[in-house]
Amino acid sequence: MRFDLTTLNLVLAIAETRSITRGAAREHLALAAASKRLSDLEIRLGVALFDRRARGVDLTEAGRALVRHIRSLNASLHALESEVVEFSRGIKGHLRIAANASAIAECLPADLAAFSQAHPGIRISLEDLTSAEVQAAVAEGRADVGFFVPPQHEGRLSCRHYRDGELAVLVPQGHVLARREGVPFDALLDFDIVGLHLGAAVHEQMRERAQALGRTLNVRVQVRGFDAIAQLVEAGLGVAVLPKGVAQRFARIFAVQPLGLDEDWARRPYLLAVRTQEVLPAVVQRFVEALCPVPVAVPPSAAASDPSVVAPVARQSQPRKR
Repeated sequence: MRFDLTTLNLVLAIAETRSITRGAAREHLALAAASKRLSDLEIRLGVALFDRRARGVDLTEAGRALVRHIRSLNASLHALESEVVEFSRGIKGHLRIAANASAIAECLPADLAAFSQAHPGIRISLEDLTSAEVQAAVAEGRADVGFFVPPQHEGRLSCRHYRDGELAVLVPQGHVLARREGVPFDALLDFDIVGLHLGAAVHEQMRERAQALGRTLNVRVQVRGFDAIAQLVEAGLGVAVLPKGVAQRFARIFAVQPLGLDEDWARRPYLLAVRTQEVLPAVVQRFVEALCPVPVAVPPSAAASDPSVVAPVARQSQPRKR
């Protein structure tokens, strides 16, 4: 069965506008022609894609499945076009990376710089997303490689162990907890929390742990960025949990004190994910092998959080110029 892009994009336009008339207008088609295209497609597929209602249309289950594939196809076509065009500019490849904020803050910059230096013809774009959004972006073809912390929600991914990270506590200098080297998580629940936005892995982990303790997470401020968190903690608006390396860097800039988080779950793995496929694109394969070349056992924390993690590998440690 063959599909033409005009009809598939029409289906997507109708789904997004919830109207055959508006969908046809968006795709610059006459209403009669658009209706015939949609009707012919439904006949060929043997299933209704939309429920027609007086005030518009709604996707059926079959329609939702088709729209999901259309979006994935459009993302792949866009990547194809971008990559081919870049060859004419002397670029030998385009690598689209999605990562959560912690991976970007703790691990990725040095590795991306080293890879770019070794492969100057490959252009890298990096997008900051939540761990759940990273997985969706890679599974749907909007990103080639993703970095996130478990659990893994997407079954269409192959994941490898990339690095281990550790969470720490950040409090203002002079805070009642500042005299301690480390604190348990429940000690933080007596104070206001300054944290990342909803959906961020650290925030979700804290919320779940508080709930397990039968306590409430008193979130006072939520922002998008660790630097904003540090400034708000310095101002006395609360305490925070963030990656240890980030907390230590901020202690040299702001009037804040990093403390150890005395919990088993404070140590967590970063996973590298690609979409499951028989053969990876050459640029992606080269990047994965550069960052994760040597197979090792899955860390217990990753296995417990996510039994579907496969092909774990360790990052090759190389000395870097400082």
